[in-house]
Amino acid sequence: MILDTDGLKPIYIQIAEWLESEILHGNFQADEKVYSQYKLADLYNINPATAAKGLTKLAEEGILYDKRGLGKFVSTNAKQIIVDKRKNQTLRNLVNDLVTEAGRLELSEEDTIKLVRDAWKGEQG
Repeated sequence: MILDTDGLKPIYIQIAEWLESEILHGNFQADEKVYSQYKLADLYNINPATAAKGLTKLAEEGILYDKRGLGKFVSTNAKQIIVDKRKNQTLRNLVNDLVTEAGRLELSEEDTIKLVRDAWKGEQG
């Protein structure tokens, strides 16, 4: 991952989203230890406090949990939490944007749904 230090998204959010993606892709399993704030800081050349903020965010969401003195570990239901969060936030926002733009272009509901179906078929093929 390459951090976007010039973008609008805070670095700690980028770190948290990267760890979420790693969990979704199976690179970190349930009850497996994730990188420490110092390892993340070293990997991405960032302040350890910034890395810690990303880890804390995931812990607050129930994606990670602490083992005192050992670090942060992936929660048993981390994948489902991430899927639900992304479905309810990211995808909902994208769909709302799509529907808004389709309305501006005066596309029918049927045409808009066809665009989604065609895109889905392209992804599956």
